[in-house]
Amino acid sequence: MNSPALIPHLVVDDGEAAIAFYEKAFGAKLEAKHPAEDGKRLMHAHLTLGAGALFLHDDFPEFGEHGAKAPARLGGTSCTFHLDVPDADAAWERAVGAGAAVLMPLDNQFWGMRYGQVKDPFGHVWSIGGPVK
Repeated sequence: MNSPALIPHLVVDDGEAAIAFYEKAFGAKLEAKHPAEDGKRLMHAHLTLGAGALFLHDDFPEFGEHGAKAPARLGGTSCTFHLDVPDADAAWERAVGAGAAVLMPLDNQFWGMRYGQVKDPFGHVWSIGGPVK
C-alpha cells in the first residue's frame, strides 16, 4: 500500500524572492509556477528539495482569515522545517550565506546530531541536522 505524500505548502510575502532564496540556500529546483490574476503574486509554485517537494504561494489576505498566512501576518510561524543532510556544516554555510538568520547556532547536540536553526527571509524556521563529525 502506498502512503500519501506529505508536502509542506508555505505562504510567503514574495513568492519570486522565496523561490530564488530556496534555490540558493537549500538547492531547491523550480518545477512549475503559476502567477495570480493580478500578475504580481504567485498562486502556486512547486519546487523539489532533495527527495521531497515544497509548495509555496504568496499571501492573499483578501481571501479571509481562515486559511494559512505568511509568518509576518500570522505573527510568527507554527512549525519548523527540518533538513536532514549528510554534511550539516556545508548545508549551514550555504543557508547562512544566502541570507538565513541564525536562531540556534550549529553545534554538536546531546542527542548525537550536529544541529542548528535558521530563519529564512520570509519568517519560516528551518533546522539543519546531520551526523556529528
